[in-house]
Amino acid sequence: MSKNGSTTKTSAPCETCPAHNVGNLKKLGINMDDWDYVVALAGNPNTGKSTIFNALTGLHQHTGNWPGKTVTRAEGGFEYGGSRYKIVDLPGTYSLLSTSLDEEVARDFILFGQPDVTVIVTDATRLERNLNLVLQVLEITNRAVVALNLIDEARRHNLTVDERRLARDLGVPVVPTAARSHEGIPELLQAIHEVATGKVVGKPHRIQNEPPALKKAIQQLVAEIEQAFPGLPNARWVALRLLDGDRRIIEAVKRGELGDLSIGSTERVNSIDMPLEVA
Repeated sequence: MSKNGSTTKTSAPCETCPAHNVGNLKKLGINMDDWDYVVALAGNPNTGKSTIFNALTGLHQHTGNWPGKTVTRAEGGFEYGGSRYKIVDLPGTYSLLSTSLDEEVARDFILFGQPDVTVIVTDATRLERNLNLVLQVLEITNRAVVALNLIDEARRHNLTVDERRLARDLGVPVVPTAARSHEGIPELLQAIHEVATGKVVGKPHRIQNEPPALKKAIQQLVAEIEQAFPGLPNARWVALRLLDGDRRIIEAVKRGELGDLSIGSTERVNSIDMPLEVA
């Protein structure tokens, strides 16, 4: 109210401010009959991945097993900016090299499901250890957002992370969060939305310091892979895994599965995304 007794209009929050983002979030729980975008949630164990999942979906637990696996799977959804998002919480893992069942499930979903956005949840107090997984995911996809979680714990231990510099170095958006108190969740929603809709396109930094002989082998193999599977978004990563003797990727090449990566995202996920087996 103004001094002369008249009422003043409050302006609507702008699209870039947190109040607008929170207002746009509609938690859908497990009501995921239809969706526009698929979000994968990846990260090391104990980084607060499930807390972020709950903050976005409103779920406290909705779990089952991946079809044919004993690995736990949780999924749910949210609506934001007029679009519906299905979010899949991948098993917590330190690597995507497929040396364990958890790693195989996470790696296969990111590679063959090709989610529209992969959110990599990291622990801001142990960032160096977490970056191993971040760099491996960025070898597969450039459609990623890094959630720098537990930023409140980092502050409590007098640790400072320059998220802008980290985003420049990694080539993808980095959002500081403290999921338990919902700090940074509005900004994370905005980043997910911008990557999913193509407003922001990641340009990941990919380490290429192989010895000359290996580099030549990679280049030759990449050329053959791209000829066999035109439009493959991660031919270099596939080449590295083939040279490493990765059986799952060798099978995918033999069976022609890699050719499926050029179809639309909803079709891709439907082709591998069977109903949950309730534990």
